[in-house]
Amino acid sequence: MKDISSRLAQEFKIALKQVNSVIEMLDEGATVPFIARYRKERTGGLDDIILRELSERLVYLRNLDERKEAVIKSIDEQGKLNDELKESVLNADTLTEVEDLYRPYKQKKRTRAIIAVERGLKPLAEEILSGKFKGNIEELAEGFINEEKEVKTVEDALNGAKDIISEVISDEAEYRKWIRKYVSKTGILETKGGSKEPTPYEMYYEFKEAVSKIPPHRILAINRGESEKILSVKITCEDDKIIEYLNLNCLKGNEITDKYIEESVKDSLKRLIYPSIEREIRAELTEKGENSAIEIFKANLKSLLMQPPIKGKAVLGYDPGFRTGCKIAVLDETGKLLDTATVYATAPQNDVEGAVKTLKALVYKYNVGMISLGNGTASRESEEVVARLIKEVKEERNLDVYYVIVSEAGASVYSASELATKEYPDINVSLRGAISIGRRLQDPLAELVKIDPKSIGVGQYQHDVTPKKLEDSLKGVVEDSVNNVGVDLNIATPSLLSYVSGINANISKNIVEYREENGKFKSRKELLKVKRLGPKAFEQCAGFLRVTESKEPLDNTSVHPESYAAAKNLLGKLGYEVSDIKDGKLSDIESRVKLIGVDKLAEELGIGVPTLVDIVKEVKKPGRDPREEMPKPILKTGIVDIKQLKPGMVLTGTVRNVADFGAFVDIGVHQDGLVHISQLSDRFVKHPLDVVSVGDIVEVRIIEVDEKRNRISLSMKKES
Repeated sequence: MKDISSRLAQEFKIALKQVNSVIEMLDEGATVPFIARYRKERTGGLDDIILRELSERLVYLRNLDERKEAVIKSIDEQGKLNDELKESVLNADTLTEVEDLYRPYKQKKRTRAIIAVERGLKPLAEEILSGKFKGNIEELAEGFINEEKEVKTVEDALNGAKDIISEVISDEAEYRKWIRKYVSKTGILETKGGSKEPTPYEMYYEFKEAVSKIPPHRILAINRGESEKILSVKITCEDDKIIEYLNLNCLKGNEITDKYIEESVKDSLKRLIYPSIEREIRAELTEKGENSAIEIFKANLKSLLMQPPIKGKAVLGYDPGFRTGCKIAVLDETGKLLDTATVYATAPQNDVEGAVKTLKALVYKYNVGMISLGNGTASRESEEVVARLIKEVKEERNLDVYYVIVSEAGASVYSASELATKEYPDINVSLRGAISIGRRLQDPLAELVKIDPKSIGVGQYQHDVTPKKLEDSLKGVVEDSVNNVGVDLNIATPSLLSYVSGINANISKNIVEYREENGKFKSRKELLKVKRLGPKAFEQCAGFLRVTESKEPLDNTSVHPESYAAAKNLLGKLGYEVSDIKDGKLSDIESRVKLIGVDKLAEELGIGVPTLVDIVKEVKKPGRDPREEMPKPILKTGIVDIKQLKPGMVLTGTVRNVADFGAFVDIGVHQDGLVHISQLSDRFVKHPLDVVSVGDIVEVRIIEVDEKRNRISLSMKKES
């Protein structure tokens, strides 16, 4: 049996030394972001994505080993363990294989075979299975008739023996492994259904697809249709091939006993093996669907969280609505709430004049430069109001005001949350949504971490995925994003702080309490005064927390305090002062490093090359925000109506969501258009995420507009 480290090294195609280092650090309590950023020498530069996958796989393999030990112990306690069986269990690659081997020794419910054994029919079954019996089988069976045990006839005895044989065949791990593989390879998933009402499952009312080829999103759609009792689902395959395989392995070449074994083979397959294998394959397909949905959600979420913030502008958050009006919140450039209002530009009041008047007053009073418009109910109608507002502001005062349509998914969840109540105790629940929509434009990451990732709305079939599995995966994405960007210690909310490496919910509250009691943090070192934040937590979190007000310039970079001495030595060797970091005088640092040589410098400083490279990058641009490298959102001043769209038009749009089958692109009308996977590129595309990500600015061509169904088909292919 391979040890876990060797197996991980082989699976991830990395050196055993790297794997052992990662396992050692994880076991010591180091987090993935910390290892990825500050232990590159030990990991050989593995990024956070590989490290997280390796961490998850490590947990699985450790659980697998624990299960193997439990199974071996259980079989041994029954006195049935031998060297061959033990070796088979130890060499099993998956939990399924382990459970297959354990099946014959597992305590079962009272099956037909168990009842037959209780009636004393096991010796008869063994005689038939041996293939050595030469006499009259019915005469042999007569000897097992026992009225008290309800074996009244020869037929009862033979049927009971066949039940035992059926279960013996069903419990054979090798048979199950072969059949599972065969059904997975050749099986057909069939669905039937119907409904008096229109449903999203109409394509599945008479549907067949190979188990080996069915795409993940289809699996989850079918599962949902089945759970809603609209679809029935089964997996079919050629039974004859399986029976042929089982006969080949079970028949003994004895005419007298083989006919009973043949009957048992058919019964075992139909009653015991196939239903179980079908359930297992359905579970495997579901896992495939869930894993794919989670991977897509993770990729979309990361792209959304890493959207560049709109800095230095007062923003008006606009939460559209009908009956209760549209909620407005004005925020200064730091996100501080300045004012709120409610306007009734939409039905039933339709007071567009009054709404524009109120909005203009707010724009003029607070010098608003940006409007963040939620994309929910009444967004289309509100967009017309905003476009008119922008036009009039330009005409009256020559002010440039832009708007961006922002996803409001999860805003209502946040508005009613305990967190929102603590942040805005005196603000009406309905107005908190407008604040969230405004802040999403100013700093998407800081705002979106307040919301359960499942509610952010960039997933595919996320409601059909095991909640715990989804939650754990998405938490990792948020954690990696927050630590990648870094957090300003003096303005960060508890929500944001709780995702920082080494900081849990309690420590994040303690940090905020300390800040409230003692004023702003003056240095990173001051963190050690926070309750429950000890040396280990400090080691894990310090490099990800910025203190812009600190007298120590390195506190506003992602250089870890453990490397401060090396960083200062480096600056001295290159002829700089530490104060040059703050003054932005290090623009030529890379050329000076090159002159001496990276390897030589690293050796002189007693640090690794990766750490040296990171220090150089950070001191050159303190407070660097990696999101600034991402494409900025498209700023709008007017609107496009779906009626204006014509096939062949080329437009620029923003990718809003990515699914297995394509990408949804906002092209400035209320309805996002779909670029099907077949239209994403002139080359073959295995998955849409290989071509586009959420937030990408793309050029698309309109293929078809279906006004009745509100559908827009787009293409990113070059026009032939």
